[in-house]
Parts: sequence; C-alpha cells; structure tokens
Amino acid sequence: MFWIIGVVVTFGCVAGGYAPHGDFGVLFQPLEFLIILGAGAGAFLQGNPKWVIFGVLGSLGKLMKGAPYDKKSYTELLTLMYAVFKLAKTKGMIALEPHIENPKDSALFQNFPSFTSNHHAMDFMCDYLRLMTMGTENPHEVEALMDQDLETHHNEHHAIAGAVTTLGDALPAFGIVAAVLGVIVTMGSIAEPPEVLGGLIAAALVGTFFGIFVAYGLFSPMGSNLLQYFDADAKYYNCMKQGLLAHLQGYAPAVSVEFARKTLYSHERPSFIEIEEACDAAPTV
Repeated sequence: MFWIIGVVVTFGCVAGGYAPHGDFGVLFQPLEFLIILGAGAGAFLQGNPKWVIFGVLGSLGKLMKGAPYDKKSYTELLTLMYAVFKLAKTKGMIALEPHIENPKDSALFQNFPSFTSNHHAMDFMCDYLRLMTMGTENPHEVEALMDQDLETHHNEHHAIAGAVTTLGDALPAFGIVAAVLGVIVTMGSIAEPPEVLGGLIAAALVGTFFGIFVAYGLFSPMGSNLLQYFDADAKYYNCMKQGLLAHLQGYAPAVSVEFARKTLYSHERPSFIEIEEACDAAPTV
C-alpha cells in the first residue's frame, strides 16, 4: 500500500515539476529506454544465479503487502507456542509427535490458521520440536543449530534484496552510456541546423535523466523495501527460536512465551496482559 503511494508521489512530483515548462513528448525516447533497461536486465541476469532471479520475481508481490506480520500475527504465534509447551509439560514431549508429524491434520495446529498457512514457519517449529521429542536436551547445541539455520534463511533473503539494490545502483551508469551514445549520434549530425541538434542533445540527456530517475525513484527503494520485509520475517523466526529455547531449558509455558514476546519490536509486540488473556482462552487438545 505505502509502496504504491510512494511510487505515485515520486512520479507525480517529478512530472508536476516538469509539466509547466517542459514538453513530455521530448522525454519519450524508446531507444534510450531500451539501452538502459535492456543493459540493466542483461547485467542482472549475468550477476545472479537462477534461484536469485526467480526469487526476485517471486518477491515482487511482497512490495504490495507491507509488513509480513502484525500484532495479531504475533499474538497467534505466542498463543500457539503456549498451547504446544503446555501440552508437552502436562503430557510429555511424546504427546507432540502426532501433531508435529502431520501438522496440517493436527487438532492443535488447526486452531491457528494463520500460522499453519505459513509452511516455512510451521516446518521450522515442527523440526525443532521433533528434535526435542527425539531426546535433544542441550539448549546450547540447539541454539547453535538454529543460528545456522536462520543465518542461511537470512542470507538467501538478503541475496534477493541485494540483487534489486545492485540493479538500482547500476542504472545511473547505464544512463550515462545511453547519453554518451546520444552524443555520438549528435556529433555525427553536427552540420544539421540548431533545431535538429537541440532535439538530438535533448534525447541524449533523457538517457542520463531516465537512468538516475528509475534507479533512485524505483529500483533502489524496491530493494530497501524487500530488505526490510525480509528482516521483519527474520524477527518472526527469532521469536520462535527464543520461545523454543526457553522451553528446552525447562521454563514454564507462560515464562517461555514471555521470553519470545520480549524479542519483538514495540509497535507489534502484544502486551503481557493481552498474551495472558489469549493463552487463557487458547483451545486445548
């Protein structure tokens, strides 16, 4: 939502500032656009592996969504962790096995539809709960494994956001390339009258303008937006990590959930009372 508003404001203000004194027809230079965007696309394909390229294409929809999680999402996550930890404390870790082996059919997980629709998060939680049911008891070893797991996840996401940012950084240079080619064409027509030369020079300068504009007005903000989206996604996993580690160390379910809650940003963190009420109302199996 805000990304769309930002794009409209950026393009609108630039067009509005140019309109009173300029001719928009002069800015329409398809060959300049072809040079800049085509060279940028080629460099993007050269500089990134297949999984990053498809990752960028698959992530473009995230620009429209805004933050991946809000207070409601975290309330559901913390309540789920409380229900899981409570079941493990009262009936033993073995009682979790049918739920973590088939979470989509689990009577426990089905009470939390937003979480179960996020298969990556569900796999993360179930994988580490499965390790605990298999007898893993050393919280330091589990924490080291989680850190490696999350670092891999984090690096994959940063490669995707970084590819877009790098493309944005390259486009001004390709704008200069287009402008230089335009100057070469102009110099080849140096004998033409001033009105013809003026049009050729204007076309060349459009290359510099377009390269800088789309770089800093579109692609660089896109990369920054994706980076912040992925960082917010990483916070969700870190919240699960802290809750699982606290449970592994033997804390009561309410205390383990509090460990997880304290990792959240203030604008999306439910209050202690809100979580207490949600946990009291949590369904049991």
